[in-house]
Amino acid sequence: MAGGVTTSLRTISSHRANGIRVLWLAAVLAGLGLLLILSVAIGTRSVGWADIMAALEGRIDSIDQAAVAARIPRTLLAGLAGAALGLAGAIMQGVTRNSLADPGILGVNLGASLAVVVGIVWFNIASANAYIWTAVLGAGVTAIFVYAIGSLGRGGATPLKLALAGVATSVAFSSLVLAVVLPRADIAGGIRSWQVGGVGGATFNGLSHALPFLAVGFVLGLLSARKLNSLALGDEMAAGLGEHVALARAMAALSAILLCGATTAVCGPIGFVGLIVPHLCRLLIGVDHRWLLPFSALAGACLLLIADIAGRIVARPNELEVGIVTAFVGAPFFIWIVRRQRVRDL
Repeated sequence: MAGGVTTSLRTISSHRANGIRVLWLAAVLAGLGLLLILSVAIGTRSVGWADIMAALEGRIDSIDQAAVAARIPRTLLAGLAGAALGLAGAIMQGVTRNSLADPGILGVNLGASLAVVVGIVWFNIASANAYIWTAVLGAGVTAIFVYAIGSLGRGGATPLKLALAGVATSVAFSSLVLAVVLPRADIAGGIRSWQVGGVGGATFNGLSHALPFLAVGFVLGLLSARKLNSLALGDEMAAGLGEHVALARAMAALSAILLCGATTAVCGPIGFVGLIVPHLCRLLIGVDHRWLLPFSALAGACLLLIADIAGRIVARPNELEVGIVTAFVGAPFFIWIVRRQRVRDL
């Protein structure tokens, strides 16, 4: 009898939690829709609804409509890049069981960036597909390198050791990027601008090259949700439940690498999105990766759209790139997370 009552209470609690998650999902989707509209409408020139509709229909009869047409691919890129980085951050935190994991903090974005810069300067790569493949390769090699360094010594890959290894790698790679670029004054300006991280100048052609990589990354990442739930219980418990631990980690890590590499190739290295978003989503919907991963993708899109819109407003008639805005928000957030961690947990 008592067992039946307990089961009923658990069922009611589960339904209530799912109801709350559905409400948050509706709120996030509504917010994302509003941000997409604001991103198209707000800029150096503020435009009306009629101009937005005309541009969406392909009618470009005025400067305002031309401005809207230029903002549409930028808006799509900001949404896709934010979703990719938010999802990648949640996956990395799940794979490493490290609350400090983030594509920027672990050096993955800088590794992809360095690979692209080396490819441009030393091997004269020029095509969009070559940029993306090179960035994905750089992201993968860097992820393996940082995890290997962070695993050295007693205790294995602790959160603090991984974060320190990632930060040190990022600093080293930033210096290497400068060393590679400095002799090439003809391309130094463009690369430095790209290194800041931004979505300005986006085109549908550039998006079309990145979409296949992002699509595979999204699919693999979302399919890893149940596996990440098993890994959260510990490797031994996951193996006892029939999970192939190494394969589960490899599949999830591959999705994060694809997402980070493709995003960095198109936008440049954008930091802290993958750190902020999963933490906020856990506060709203809990730790179940079946909910956390899609929520992180949607919230990441919202965050990068907000950063892009804010960058256009605060520096009018100029703009702040989204990489600068996310750094302003993310650096204090990172410090707060480190301070709230107990020393023995690090």
